[in-house]
Amino acid sequence: MLSGNWWLVALAEDWQQGGFAIYLHWPFCQAKCPYCDFNSHVAREIDQTRWLAAYQREIDRYALETPGRVLTSIFFGGGTPSLMNPDVVAGVLERIRHHWPQANDLEVTLEANPGSVEAGRFKAYAEAGVSRISMGIQALNDKDLQRLGRIHSTAEAMAAFDIARDHFDRVSFDLIYARQDQSLADWKTELKQALGMAVDHLSLYQLTIEEGTAFGDRYARGKLKGLPADELSADMYQATQDICEDAGFLTYEVSNHARVGAESRHNRVYWRYGDYVGIGPGAHGRLTLNGQRHAIEAWSNPGKWLAAVDNGTCEKERLPLSGDDQANEFLMMGLRLAEGIDPSRFQSLAGRALPQDRLDHLSALGMIEKDSNRITVTRQGRMVLNAILSDLLTN
Repeated sequence: MLSGNWWLVALAEDWQQGGFAIYLHWPFCQAKCPYCDFNSHVAREIDQTRWLAAYQREIDRYALETPGRVLTSIFFGGGTPSLMNPDVVAGVLERIRHHWPQANDLEVTLEANPGSVEAGRFKAYAEAGVSRISMGIQALNDKDLQRLGRIHSTAEAMAAFDIARDHFDRVSFDLIYARQDQSLADWKTELKQALGMAVDHLSLYQLTIEEGTAFGDRYARGKLKGLPADELSADMYQATQDICEDAGFLTYEVSNHARVGAESRHNRVYWRYGDYVGIGPGAHGRLTLNGQRHAIEAWSNPGKWLAAVDNGTCEKERLPLSGDDQANEFLMMGLRLAEGIDPSRFQSLAGRALPQDRLDHLSALGMIEKDSNRITVTRQGRMVLNAILSDLLTN
């Protein structure tokens, strides 16, 4: 029988199985997309010098708590980080390099929207140390781009993609499918076109309608027409897996496809349940300090976050996570990956094994594959992953 706080010691180095990363959130966009529920804002004037100083102060603060950790990846997300002045990106990376040793294969990703791409800016990002671009193209026809509220055209997206390829060896881009009035044939044609462009990585997401977004409001009023039925969405998902894998872009995570070796190292830190620092408005982090993992969230309003940095209170909350909390998060993240999870790690975190009867049942249904060392979700299971997680996590 396990008792007391044995798991505090057991968890002290658990994060190392996933790695250590830094996420930096730039909260500004040129326009707010109607489907987006991220913490993004439109602002006429941005004091980028002040933002750089705030980011650097936060970097300094977290460095004091995590000395000597080897950094796996850095990710500039948003918002639209390609609106950041190159000297801000350079100043952030210089400060990070000052504090932490870096892995030999450190990945530095910056998200970009085609409407904000300039050749000179990309050249400067590369010189600052950015090694990978993730571009939000979202659709390859102008009608659907307009419906999605994107401010770029297909031609601008192609031009921006070419600029990115001129300056970076690793370029990924996002597409959204299961869009309004999109047929299965339309999606297959578009996906094959995207694979013809792709370098080594694609992120392919089904359109989801989130509460609090413009699309969410329209849907609630019955004004968002032409959304696909569940059966069509499922067919699109299956076609996505087949077409990507035939092209050599393996499904390494539910919505992400890459050539072998080109998987996103940063997102793998999340999915493998490593530790990460979150810097910027609304950023989340997971940090293990003195044997205790914490969930950290920053204030989301940009003005409030900036003011809070000045007085050292930019964290909205820092909550200790119990062993059960950590095990549940590990399961929810890890089963998204094609590589799955090691069930012994769940047991180490939770102090109990996953329920064998439920594992056996899911295996018999063809939803998971399991042995003593690994549990993976099958392609069929990935389509109902939330139901699988609910089954395994229900006491």
